[in-house]
Amino acid sequence: MVKYKRVLLKVSGEFLAGDKDNGIDYSVVLRIAESIKRVKQLGCEIGVVVGGGNFWRGRDNPEMERSRADHMGMVATVMNALALADALEKVGVDSRVQTALPMLQVAEQYIRGRAIRHLEKGRVVIFACGTGSPYFSTDTAASLRAAEIRADIVLKGTMVDGVYNKDPKKFNDAVRFDYITFTEVLSKDLRVLDGTAASLCRDTHIPILVFDISDPDNMIRAVEGENIGTIIMEE
Repeated sequence: MVKYKRVLLKVSGEFLAGDKDNGIDYSVVLRIAESIKRVKQLGCEIGVVVGGGNFWRGRDNPEMERSRADHMGMVATVMNALALADALEKVGVDSRVQTALPMLQVAEQYIRGRAIRHLEKGRVVIFACGTGSPYFSTDTAASLRAAEIRADIVLKGTMVDGVYNKDPKKFNDAVRFDYITFTEVLSKDLRVLDGTAASLCRDTHIPILVFDISDPDNMIRAVEGENIGTIIMEE
């Protein structure tokens, strides 16, 4: 039995690259699509925000004007969104891509009411172009869309199994939190998500589950409320 009726899944662009340095590993996208299908079969409504870091990260290009670099990153998320929509179609799941910037030849423009109707009709809605404004990350876009569609939780799929007190890839003594508040994430400057995203979810009372998305069963465990990863929420 599922614990959450409507979820917002955040998938990083880097994860979609698989073992490649950049681009898309379509086998990885298909695995995510299969996991989404299984979650849908449990009765969940699913929105997805995809990052674009497998193609472009605006903040990593200091030579460029930041707004223009961020707009390039928004375009990168559209490529990932279309790839996920294609994979969902292949596994028999109806989906819609909505973009925060108008790209009507390839996707719908984001309209909150339309997105909610798609979810109610059983479609997966993939949100691309971040928030549509520069200087905001796709983590912030996930928090924003979660609030707008009234999601019960944000599922932040990462390549680590939760939030640690320090980088577990660099420090063997890193400790994972089962639970932590948004206030602690902000005060400890834990880089699991940016401050704007954390503040928005705190203010809208939407918890975030940070979990390892590389295990295809973890998405099921997450929506069923199993104790995986790290839950971020205020007490």
